[in-house]
Amino acid sequence: MYLVLTAMLALNVSADILNGFALVDNSLRSSISAANNRNAKLYRDFQAANAENPEKIQEWYNKAVELQQRADSLYNYLQHFKETLATLADGKEKVEARRAAEGDPTIHIEKIDNIDVGGQYAITQGHGAELKEVVAYYRDFAAEMAGRDEELRNTILKSFATERGYNAHRKDSCEWEVAVFEFMPLGATNIILTKMMNDVRSTEGQLLQYLEDQTDAGDLRVNKLSAYVIPNSNYVIRGGKYSAQIILAGVDSTRRPEYYIEGQRINDQGKYEVPATSVGLKKYSGWIAYLDPASGTMQNLQFHSEYNVSEPAVTISNVDLNVMYRGYDNKFSISVPGISADKIRVNVTGATARQQGDMWIIKPNDVQKVSISVLAELDGKLQPMGTQEFRIKPTPTPQAYLKFKEYEYNGEKAIPRNTLLDPSSTIIASYGAEGLLDIPFQVTSFKAYILGNTSESRSNKFTDDQIRRLKNLKSGQSVTIMDIKAKSPTGISKTLPSITLFLN
Repeated sequence: MYLVLTAMLALNVSADILNGFALVDNSLRSSISAANNRNAKLYRDFQAANAENPEKIQEWYNKAVELQQRADSLYNYLQHFKETLATLADGKEKVEARRAAEGDPTIHIEKIDNIDVGGQYAITQGHGAELKEVVAYYRDFAAEMAGRDEELRNTILKSFATERGYNAHRKDSCEWEVAVFEFMPLGATNIILTKMMNDVRSTEGQLLQYLEDQTDAGDLRVNKLSAYVIPNSNYVIRGGKYSAQIILAGVDSTRRPEYYIEGQRINDQGKYEVPATSVGLKKYSGWIAYLDPASGTMQNLQFHSEYNVSEPAVTISNVDLNVMYRGYDNKFSISVPGISADKIRVNVTGATARQQGDMWIIKPNDVQKVSISVLAELDGKLQPMGTQEFRIKPTPTPQAYLKFKEYEYNGEKAIPRNTLLDPSSTIIASYGAEGLLDIPFQVTSFKAYILGNTSESRSNKFTDDQIRRLKNLKSGQSVTIMDIKAKSPTGISKTLPSITLFLN
């Protein structure tokens, strides 16, 4: 759908022509605004009709609600994509200023002639391929919702086509994301993304109208029977209750079917409830027995379903402390409620990341910020779940301590003579009992000032000469440990502050 537009925009045009893109963008925004108003009215009509006649409308109203959620998800993802490109081009300060002044920071982008940020973010960093997956996910969902309306389905497939295209400066075909973003002026890219957002709202309106038409089509005589399990939720917290409605679609209301779970008949309403006493994936199956009016015999329709029971969970985040440490294996627990770990994908920008058991180990590059994007596999497709940024700080310098068994001394209290002279006592680098980090720095050398004399140790222990001098110390006298060198597991060397230890 975008190939002709892409080819036009790929020309080496002047800044004046690029400024004209604003007219096209404004026109598309007007179309989006009109579509939003039209769709909002259709949703209100659907909600009112469902409230008046839920037995007839509920099925289609539920589909309309799902459509709204899917459309909003893609629309917001495209807006985030545009805002990221604008930030890369103009800088965060200008983007936030436009957001405060105009609401949408992608209006009046200054560097609309920038041809680098699109390729950097979409191709080099891989977000273009991610966008293609998200667009394809919505396209397949929308095409399936179009049902038997071939014309509507074909329109949807064309509007959200992601097949290979042609690069702006090459004759050979290339991937969709390369055709759309490589060497493309930001003004052109912004219009393409706005066009996609307009297509989302336009398609949403067409599908809403189609669903509304189907509410009357449902008045026809039922000629197909199916068994369905409709859970309130497939995600249950331990201590709660799993609840599902098991129904036979199209059954004669004058003849109630019989409902069976694991061979046991349940209530005549088909409502299945069971306490959630343990965590994990729970599977169950059964059948619905109904009277076939044609043969006059009882027939069975099988069904299977499952749900997850999880421990109670909450996410509490201190935004001001969203930091990672450079040169350190930052440990992250990343999860999506209701989604198993094998269905979660993590994309990290500005750092290396690897999964280690239930944890993610993220080590920042030489950057100021790291961005973590989480996607979840839903119905076989990846859907973005959210993105969070973290500020990068250098690892802080640890403090020096004299360690004896489980005790650590840093001069805050006097030390027993036997502790100071014990051969197992060592000088260590630590963040202390209250420290947030646990980086195993190794002390490689230090100097000891004892009774007016300074001598050096090339390890983390006192030398024989130093121990001999320490034996001459009396109660109340001190030894100063200084020029302490320590090295991290990654080879980072630090000089630690001096400490003075007193004998009691």
